[in-house]
Amino acid sequence: MTDYIEELAEVNSVPSELNDGDDGFILEIDGLKVYFELRKRGFQHAGFVQAVDGVDLKLKRGETIAIVGESGCGKTSLMKTILRINTPTGGTITFDGEVINKLRSQGLKNLRRKIGFVQQDPYGALAPFMDVQTILEEPLKINGIKDRKKRVARVRQVLEEVRMTPVDDFLRKFPHQLSGGQQQRVVIARAMILNPILLVADEPVSMLDASVRVEILKLLRTLQEEHNLAVIYITHDLATVRYFSEYIYVMYAGQVIEKAPESQLINETAHPYSHALLAATSDPDPKNVDEFQKVPAGEPPSLVTPPAGCRFHPRCELIEKGLCDVKRPPEFDLGNKHTVTCWLFKDRPIVREFEE
Repeated sequence: MTDYIEELAEVNSVPSELNDGDDGFILEIDGLKVYFELRKRGFQHAGFVQAVDGVDLKLKRGETIAIVGESGCGKTSLMKTILRINTPTGGTITFDGEVINKLRSQGLKNLRRKIGFVQQDPYGALAPFMDVQTILEEPLKINGIKDRKKRVARVRQVLEEVRMTPVDDFLRKFPHQLSGGQQQRVVIARAMILNPILLVADEPVSMLDASVRVEILKLLRTLQEEHNLAVIYITHDLATVRYFSEYIYVMYAGQVIEKAPESQLINETAHPYSHALLAATSDPDPKNVDEFQKVPAGEPPSLVTPPAGCRFHPRCELIEKGLCDVKRPPEFDLGNKHTVTCWLFKDRPIVREFEE
């Protein structure tokens, strides 16, 4: 068992230079674009869905970032591209010192061994015809661990890590025999089975009862600290983000429109859309019974024909005609690692200008 853990640690190890200094990022995304082609009658080109359009992101080992936004904003497409389920249309993704845009076959297998993926719907993510032991042994078999004793020992170890004890009570159970929280623990165990260096969690608590959500988030935090994991937490719920992430990226219509450390973004929210997300957050305050939270009118724009300028301008009450609806705002520096793409802050220093 020790030999196996050492083998995985060697395969998934992060070069020392990635852990030293302020620039030691395990994941760097620069100008990422992910477009999906639309076809009419099966073969005629009918345009593109601009699911991700010019996203930058950086993540260090042991750090948690949250990607937040409403449904359809592009956060899941971004996540699938990091996993290389989607192929980037433009920009670069550098993971563990390697550009992963065009990986094929063995390269993809090596990449995915280093990344654990926690799905949103645990019941849909688990094969109903496999018991827990078989589900957790499968990634080990695929990755060449032939010794059954080593596989079983690793399965038992990871079940203990996700607090499914006594282990013997769960090994031969099928997914339908487990509660929602237990199913999600199995999904987390499968994500951890190969000793990854990055964990991608796609709304991992949205399908669970409120009473279970805190326990799952605490478990993820414990695993992160014990294994020094980098974590990408994807959600639409700022209520959980504030307790789980060090840095927050807010996405709207395929673009990152604000990013900042957690406390900075929550307490000094800048972009009108971020204000709307925060206002929609569930808050157990009795005075909310008598208050109406104002949310932006309208719907998110079509990503086939997105609006010119700022993509939020059709729903924004603070729009500046002739500017917001014409030219995409650059990224403005608000200080304390806080940036925003909004013309309301045009008197601030520019961090980055975008290509039209």
